[in-house]
Amino acid sequence: MRRNAVDAFRVSVIHARHQVRSPVSNIARTSFFHVKRSNVWLAAATRQNVNACMVFEFLYKMCDVMTAYFGKISEENVKNNFVLIYELLDEILDFGYPQNSEPGALKTFITQQGVKSQSKEEQSQITSQVTGQIGWRREGIKYRRNELFLDVMESVNLLMSPQAQYDIIVAAALSQQRAPEVVMKSYLSGMPECKFGMNDKIVIDKQGKTGSNDDGAKSGKQSIAIDDCTFHQCVRLSKFDSERSISFIPPDGDYELMRVIPLVREVGRTKLEVKVVIKSNFKASLLAQKIEVMIPTPLNTSGVQLICMKGKAKYKASENAIVPFAPSGLKVRYLKVFEPKLNYSDHDVIKWVRYIGKSGIYETRC
Repeated sequence: MRRNAVDAFRVSVIHARHQVRSPVSNIARTSFFHVKRSNVWLAAATRQNVNACMVFEFLYKMCDVMTAYFGKISEENVKNNFVLIYELLDEILDFGYPQNSEPGALKTFITQQGVKSQSKEEQSQITSQVTGQIGWRREGIKYRRNELFLDVMESVNLLMSPQAQYDIIVAAALSQQRAPEVVMKSYLSGMPECKFGMNDKIVIDKQGKTGSNDDGAKSGKQSIAIDDCTFHQCVRLSKFDSERSISFIPPDGDYELMRVIPLVREVGRTKLEVKVVIKSNFKASLLAQKIEVMIPTPLNTSGVQLICMKGKAKYKASENAIVPFAPSGLKVRYLKVFEPKLNYSDHDVIKWVRYIGKSGIYETRC
């Protein structure tokens, strides 16, 4: 492929008079797969019939790797780190095929600063990490306090037909999508085994996978249909189909554990029952006083019935709080951590689960 192909892409796509909406452009018998981050274009060129999903997955993964190394992807950062980008591409790709795109593994031997010469033992550990079964996590990680953060994030997108302006009460929505993703940030010592399960009403609506929408209707329970889902490479899916449990050895730091593409069936609900149990994680020798618990309620709450076994409870309608929830109904039933070598159990880990719902794209067809 000649170097003037880049000039053809620049003229036909980047500096085109009209905005190019297609992510794939065919120019002079060459296919360009491109994504844009801020004002920086990432493009992959080929003249062969390749898997488009694989190419886009590599481009998005390359964006994640660059973000992990030098933060925001901008023109200035790319110019200042062009040598680093060449080193990353040389290590990630072998003869055009992606081999290793995990930031945690790449940072062990591609650094941004000078380091001392490593011993043979340290070099062998790096080699075993890159070529071994657990290339996304290195051994010997230690933290003074073991913590685990799990975020269920969803965005609601709406596409509306032109008839909606005349019959908006009927809500002539052509599609209403929620694209949830489960993001985890782990600060765990050693090589822990993590396991978490989702709500058992979940149904995968795909041939070759378990369950269907009819099964949920026959059982009398409202099902949460999932069209498809993707997982991080650390996840072992042996028990997912039967128990809805996900087992994995997490990488260190922040990473996307799971992304879900659901099919949602809306059901009107006017009543909600909340049961709150307070459980302490500190030692029995310590004593806590004046504990306050705030339970947020929706803005359209008409009334609240309180049953308090101990202490006092009061409903304050004036104090509006944001209710953390997942619009699709996706919930985490449990989250467990085991580490047999360092001998710390699930009770020694501080765990946080958060649900975040936000607005996405609103489009109206003309």
